[in-house]
Amino acid sequence: MIPLAARARRGRMLSAICLTLGLFAAAVHADEPIKIGLSGPFSGGSAPMGNSMRLGIQMAVDEINTYVGGVLGRRIVLVERDDAANPDKGQAIARELVDTEKVVATVGIVNTGVALKSIDIYQNAKIPLVVAVSTGTEVSRRFAPPNAPHNFVFRMSPRTGVSNAFLARHLVEARGLRQIGILADDTGYGEAEMGDLVKALATHGVTPVRVERFGIGDRDMRAQLDAVRAAGAQALVMYGIGPELAAIAKTKAEMGWTVPTFASWTVSMRNFLDQAGPAGDGVMTVQSFIPGSENTRHRQFVSEFASRFGKEAMESAMSAAQGYDAMRVLFNAISSAGTTDGDKIRLALEQLNRGVEGVVTTYIQPFTPDDHDAITENMLVLGVVRQGRIDYAFKEDAKRSIAVRRKAH
Repeated sequence: MIPLAARARRGRMLSAICLTLGLFAAAVHADEPIKIGLSGPFSGGSAPMGNSMRLGIQMAVDEINTYVGGVLGRRIVLVERDDAANPDKGQAIARELVDTEKVVATVGIVNTGVALKSIDIYQNAKIPLVVAVSTGTEVSRRFAPPNAPHNFVFRMSPRTGVSNAFLARHLVEARGLRQIGILADDTGYGEAEMGDLVKALATHGVTPVRVERFGIGDRDMRAQLDAVRAAGAQALVMYGIGPELAAIAKTKAEMGWTVPTFASWTVSMRNFLDQAGPAGDGVMTVQSFIPGSENTRHRQFVSEFASRFGKEAMESAMSAAQGYDAMRVLFNAISSAGTTDGDKIRLALEQLNRGVEGVVTTYIQPFTPDDHDAITENMLVLGVVRQGRIDYAFKEDAKRSIAVRRKAH
């Protein structure tokens, strides 16, 4: 990440990058802005993730435009669209961004169901898509070789296969828990999380004692929880978004059921923290970014985000950080490519071997032709809900946050 408190240094750093690449040379259509799509849920239950991501991306673009005048000598303009977490709407937005708006790339997408219905459009048009939040494993793997000669879908968020391998190891090896119950929503996201946890547990010789599903908008979770408890679960793992997970936590508390509870990263969303209240305390979750670390870059990012958008604007810290980082990585790739040609941007993303300073980490070769996921298991930490906020579960992780978490190749 560009040091947010040192604006002069930030300008010098970005200017040096651009000058090194010859990006201030005269170019055809230099006065026309470069359009980059931004798609996400800015309304509805997923809005805390979508809006936090959107503001993180906007923050990165504002810095790029202000301190180096954009990229390739042209200002960046975001073409923003609200997909409302609706897969059909997300697909229509992807077509509009590609066919009508003629974006050179798109960054964003939060919901796995939306992503899975949209990525074919970007892939077929050879327009890079940098996914900032969506975690379903298939999103970045559908077009990975040998499925396609080139993959135009990249991801800055931890895929469900990675986060659940991390969680399964903690449950079984660190905690000795083998009787696991699962509650997952019936969306593509819930399916991806549940399926990858089942696979990860199987590598430890564990099969869940019970799996229950629920729908978006459901608030009465008593039947599902009764079934999981009756199956003898020693721990509960729940997957969904904030409001439904809050309903589960509150019902579980009302039942007096005190087994350890683990959840998808979405419990760090403000709408879970607010709606769950004291019932959310103690819920543990795998995270890529937690605001309360000892990392100076992390603190600077949180501080400047609040200064720009308000103290309550960061409703989903992971979404904000990953959105910011996605735009920074995309900017560097376009700079390296020296063109807005989609195939050359894809190639630049795959060959991005200089350090790109972000919030989650400094990215050194985050992608290869065969691997378009920037986050690996060693880069994750375990968080816990404490008094209405997300915190590090272990103090040593907060201390280690000052180190650069390098991708494991």
